[in-house]
Amino acid sequence: MEQYAASFISHLAVQKALSDSTLDSYRRDVKQFLAYLSGRGIEGLDEVSRAGIMLYFSALRDQGKAPATIMRISVSLRAFFQFLVQEKIIGQDPFITVKLPRFDRNLPAVLTVEETEKLLDMPRTDTPLGLRDRAMLELLYATGVRVSELMSLKVGDIDTKVRFLRCSGETGKERVLPFGRFTADWLDRYLQEVRPVWEPNGPESPLFPNRTGGKMSRQGFWKVIKKYSRDAGIAKEITPHTLRHSFAIHLLEGGADVRSVQEMLGHADMATLQIYLNQARPNLKSVYDHFHPRAQAKGNP
Repeated sequence: MEQYAASFISHLAVQKALSDSTLDSYRRDVKQFLAYLSGRGIEGLDEVSRAGIMLYFSALRDQGKAPATIMRISVSLRAFFQFLVQEKIIGQDPFITVKLPRFDRNLPAVLTVEETEKLLDMPRTDTPLGLRDRAMLELLYATGVRVSELMSLKVGDIDTKVRFLRCSGETGKERVLPFGRFTADWLDRYLQEVRPVWEPNGPESPLFPNRTGGKMSRQGFWKVIKKYSRDAGIAKEITPHTLRHSFAIHLLEGGADVRSVQEMLGHADMATLQIYLNQARPNLKSVYDHFHPRAQAKGNP
């Protein structure tokens, strides 16, 4: 059975272009399931039944696995059995009739618009690092990019005149995202006053370097946002993705449709929101300009 699991992971790597971390999750989930089958004396994948799969998920719940973990494992195993049928390794997919109970998912911490304003106002913009941090936090909240994407941005990836940035997500798929005039003003000031002092503003240079001019790490950003959240007196548990989650929720609360927010976030699925729409995707720039709290903000930084 191990050889089929290896073939499945190779298939995902080639056909789906998934990130290494996602492939590791699939590999781990399938490996643990196969170990469970082996422990029950099941030697062939064609021996797996719907009842056996349900027993496995019952065992996971008994082990205290979190609902989100169980749902992720179900996605991995469903894809694995679809692959087995596609490759004619088994004749019938026992997962087709498996329906797991719906779990209430713990929503990530989300800031209110007022808390977000306080957080973004914390950096001292009369210092180079403070101005960098202000521009960085503004862009993160303005676009909802992942922290890893923010850290990977180069100077040439943004255009403050047309107010768009270009980034690549976990699968390498490129997204082009809008941001507002207020954010563009902060970026322009940072690029003009601070960035040239640290190193030339070449298009391939990191947009937000660390103190030594190199690429900032996720841990470095974590320290930055934790500091400013403390300074702002925000009691909520802040994570590196708090502004990303807040970006999405604030757009949705303002009336933006889920498909547009889904595309801006770069998600293949938005199961967290549990909303499906049948209408065609509207223009992302129009959605952004109409609904984002800071898209129409006026005034000079």
